[in-house]
Amino acid sequence: VGAAERRHMLTDSGVQAWLGPVPDENEGLPHIPVRLHARSWHRYAEPSPDATAMIIYTSGTTGLPKGVVLSRRAIAADLDALAQAWQWTADDVLVHGLPLFHVHGLVLGLLGSLRIGNRFIHTGKPTPQGYAQAATEHGGTLFFGVPTVWSRVGADETAARALRPARLLVSGSAPLPVPVFDRLAGLTGHQPIERYGASESLITLSTRADGERRPGWVGLPLSGVRTRVVDDEGALVPHDGETVGKLHVRGPMMFDGYLNQPDATAEAFDADGWYRTGDVAVIDAEGMHRIVGRESVDLIKSGGYRIGAGEIETVLLGHPGVAEAAVVGMPDADLGQRIVAFVVGSAPGDELIDYVAQELSVHKRPREVRIVDALPRNAMGKVLKKRLLTDG
Repeated sequence: VGAAERRHMLTDSGVQAWLGPVPDENEGLPHIPVRLHARSWHRYAEPSPDATAMIIYTSGTTGLPKGVVLSRRAIAADLDALAQAWQWTADDVLVHGLPLFHVHGLVLGLLGSLRIGNRFIHTGKPTPQGYAQAATEHGGTLFFGVPTVWSRVGADETAARALRPARLLVSGSAPLPVPVFDRLAGLTGHQPIERYGASESLITLSTRADGERRPGWVGLPLSGVRTRVVDDEGALVPHDGETVGKLHVRGPMMFDGYLNQPDATAEAFDADGWYRTGDVAVIDAEGMHRIVGRESVDLIKSGGYRIGAGEIETVLLGHPGVAEAAVVGMPDADLGQRIVAFVVGSAPGDELIDYVAQELSVHKRPREVRIVDALPRNAMGKVLKKRLLTDG
């Protein structure tokens, strides 16, 4: 994080000491060096399950980062539900190279391994070579990655084939493009597990180790989780696999609120206690969920139609001249919003517009394609669409 974000987090959380290497500015906090290989001679009473386990700060897309208060009970419930869904046991060797300051890397990867009792290999950086080495030298069975990581693994045929002895490849933190799913399946012999969650809710949806894995779909509710999809008036939408609505969830892994922000906490839940995820989704007749995207940037309202950006991105990524794609809705006096695609690749914009019009309904075609050198992403590889909207 930057200096301003760090100052906000230190002040907001009321921390009393800094553990580990000292940053350039530590706001005058006492510094406690950490001896990584030392063992404690103290014994401490087990805290209550309802005690706060951690405060993890959100990315702050709508202002300063908010501190998400997570209890020991919530984290335990989520990890136990994932262990059931993924048939995750102490016999697994979990491998990832993700940052340890996000739910994916810290809660699932590190704390999950401690709770399950499996061996954990962190590769330092999530490179194809690092993952391949963990598979061949350490017997990795369970691999975690974000779509950017899996895209790079799929582009390295040798590294991808080294993962064939693995048990599960798990993708999360952003939608996995269908072409990446298909390439991984072809090279590794494994259809990736996809899951869905947030800092506030932890993981609530996932495909199963012994169930269907459908490209672009994030599966079924975990044990103890309930979901619903509603329209703008709050009415339930049909489970037809097509009708888009706002996704609400509830379950034992929900957060206890935003630190020092009671108004924001109240706004996050409806009157019946459902957590408003801010995402839009569809549910099919079998209960499978597909995340369309963020309500604020991925649901495009153009010419009276409600269009999911992800559907268009998937088609664009199927074009051989496209390496990366992000679709947003730009303000338009006539249409309300016009569909604009930001593309990394060699294909001409007009060709891509025609390509989407042939693959999807014509009203879903981009009205404009902007060729860029790279898409802005956060530390987990998620595209920063609000930056595309503001900076263009």
